[in-house]
Amino acid sequence: MLVWLLGLVLFALGICLSVALHEAGHMLTAKAFGMRVRRYFIGFGPTLFSFRRGETEYGLKAIPAGGFCEIAGMTALDPVTPEEAPRAMWRFATWKRVVVLAAGSITHFIVGFIILYLMAVTMGLPNTSDRALVGTTSCAAPTQDPVTLKYAECAPGAVSPAAAAGIQAGDEIVSLNGQPVGSWKELIGKIRGLSGQNTFVVERDGEQRTLTVDIATVQRVGLDSKPGSTDNKLTEVGAIGVSQGRYFEYGVASGFSGAVVFTGEMFAATWEGLMRFPEKIPAVIRAIGGEDDPERPVSVVGASIIGADAAEQGIWEIFVLMLAMLNFFVGVFNLLPLLPLDGGHIAISLYERVRDALRKLRGKAPAGPVDYNKLAGVTMVLVIIGGAIVLLTVTADIVNPIRLQ
Repeated sequence: MLVWLLGLVLFALGICLSVALHEAGHMLTAKAFGMRVRRYFIGFGPTLFSFRRGETEYGLKAIPAGGFCEIAGMTALDPVTPEEAPRAMWRFATWKRVVVLAAGSITHFIVGFIILYLMAVTMGLPNTSDRALVGTTSCAAPTQDPVTLKYAECAPGAVSPAAAAGIQAGDEIVSLNGQPVGSWKELIGKIRGLSGQNTFVVERDGEQRTLTVDIATVQRVGLDSKPGSTDNKLTEVGAIGVSQGRYFEYGVASGFSGAVVFTGEMFAATWEGLMRFPEKIPAVIRAIGGEDDPERPVSVVGASIIGADAAEQGIWEIFVLMLAMLNFFVGVFNLLPLLPLDGGHIAISLYERVRDALRKLRGKAPAGPVDYNKLAGVTMVLVIIGGAIVLLTVTADIVNPIRLQ
């Protein structure tokens, strides 16, 4: 329990650090362009302490759930003092405002990438593409229980056909008998229909090696069989005695390219998750009623619980990966063109720029800043909807959290 609580605290601190860096991104870019930054605070609620450096007040508040960076004149409706007016944010060029507004999300992306790079060179990156990466080698057990799906014990000293041929943990099998291997499932499917000596090409440390494997004939159930089913049937198939590798290991140099590729995969997964988010809301409601769905959306609370479970079980790869995923999700979500998110303010800034450019072509003067009062109703609706979704996901994660088994 102590380790679980420690994991929970560490994950929460990781989130707080990400939020602090998000707001620091806004602050540093605003200061670099000459905008007036009034306050930079971590947390909300009563102020625990604060101090002033130059024109900016820095501080920590009692509730460590977020933070804020207050820039003078973020919109033309925000009151500013005569001293602040020349440096009000809305007076600056559009591209400068966009940079400042996007800096928070960009900071999340940088933090996420750094986490993935450090993970690549220490723990390895997850094999999310289902590539045919070898995890371990063991004997090709002669039989498999059709109900439990467990394998029979190997004879003492038995060596797997893969190991006997020279295949090692960490190798990636790229072809079989001259045919490319696209995934782990494809590899196993091909091996099942073979026996005797066959030619494998594996990639190890950037080099490809050709090996001859004497495929064993064993009794197995179908690839889509489920534990506990009495309908599973045993058939004779080929096997080489390997398990799938879950993580790709990298060096200091190769870790950079590995992190770049995995970052792209995470961006794609994050965007897909956001697009599918509305259809997952019913699963959140059902979770409150006790139904389990491991693919339902989770809140920061749920992510923290999963991180704590990972720490307790010593699966630090999941703990670190959850922090990276959270940074990418928050970064992408924050850029959605909806108020009051940063993406909403960016959309308005770009709208003003395009609108004034079109007015100029027609010989008209710029129309001035957008009146945010006219958008207050839409903003309030989005805030209410967003608040309701947060309340639902947090409630589900408290009463029926997703746990690592």
